[in-house]
Amino acid sequence: MAIQINPTHLRLHSSSPLPSTPLSSLRALALGCPRSIGCSQGRRNLHICRSSVVDEWERTSSFTEPETQLIEALLGIQGRGRSASPEQLKDVERAVQVLEGLQGVPNPTSSDLIEGRWQLMFTTRPGTASPIQRTFVGLDFFSVFQEIYLRTNDPRVSNIVVFSNAIGELKVEAAASIEDGKRILFRFDRAAFSFKFLPFKVPYPVPFRLLGDEAKGWLDTTYLSKTGNLRISRGNKGTTFVLQKISDPRQMLLSDISTGKDVKEVVEKFISTNQNDINGEFELVEGEWKMIWSSQMETDSWIENAANGLMGTQIIRKNGQIKFVVNILPGFRFSMIGKFAKSDTSTYNLTMDDAAIIGGPFGYPVEMETKLKLKLLYSDDKIRISRGHKDIIFVHLRVDGSKK
Repeated sequence: MAIQINPTHLRLHSSSPLPSTPLSSLRALALGCPRSIGCSQGRRNLHICRSSVVDEWERTSSFTEPETQLIEALLGIQGRGRSASPEQLKDVERAVQVLEGLQGVPNPTSSDLIEGRWQLMFTTRPGTASPIQRTFVGLDFFSVFQEIYLRTNDPRVSNIVVFSNAIGELKVEAAASIEDGKRILFRFDRAAFSFKFLPFKVPYPVPFRLLGDEAKGWLDTTYLSKTGNLRISRGNKGTTFVLQKISDPRQMLLSDISTGKDVKEVVEKFISTNQNDINGEFELVEGEWKMIWSSQMETDSWIENAANGLMGTQIIRKNGQIKFVVNILPGFRFSMIGKFAKSDTSTYNLTMDDAAIIGGPFGYPVEMETKLKLKLLYSDDKIRISRGHKDIIFVHLRVDGSKK
């Protein structure tokens, strides 16, 4: 039995874009976890394009190939690691172990490169995390930093949660000292909220002086890049932290998408500054790609959006097969299979003609056919930006792990 559906009978109208999945490019702070510093603050195998900005970034920040592999592993991980899949965690841990086994800056605590403001990109979450730490870890709406200043009369390590430029921040400070070439000892001693709308600071209600040894901890720097742009640290509670001073342009793009502010302008700027090599032979990269943002402002019916690839996940196969998958309700999904063929160096013709609504082991065919043109604007092993139905621009993130 086939279900015939007129997509125009089901319409949803909205003044805002389709919901997008929050992504991690914002960072966590482990606060109120006194025995840990709490927040010590890739592989680029481009199949389709070589970004001029990425090339420039490589020249200026000089990330090595092993460092780039770690950055690649971090792309798209939500909640600074809390929502990472087992495969993603393995990729990160593998890249971390490779770097820790290499020769970074020797005796990092003695180097000026360790000083400054670091942004937290990833952290593991120990089971002993405090309620405050659990509140901030996993929220992609805040930026989190760590400042290290050891060569002053008052050496300090500070953890900072930036709520937004308009609201303000929370800063938790610790008196610090150097134990050896890798380890920093610290003791939390003060913290306060700084709100933009108040002329004074609001004390953070933790009595550090009454905590005794519970306010103490240590932080080992196990890798510091020779450019001073990447750091790996491990805390006294077994937590691993990955921090950066300079972000990959793709990390900044995902961060902006996660905040949802001026995303269209951000995406357009990213495209304009990351132009594909016009002499390149561009190909759709095999894998499972989840749509995380669309420029669509007024929606068609859900089934039209699904059939036009404007929601859900796209699965690309080497044999020229493409599949759209959209979860409708718990236990039910819409699936549409078709073929793609390249029409020029960056454009593909898609013919989707095998649709069904699937519930458990049962499938109910849907008679419909969709023909689309897909223009690749940017793509690598992790991120794809395309122009498709009605010239709508959409961003996809690869979610099936590392390259296979």
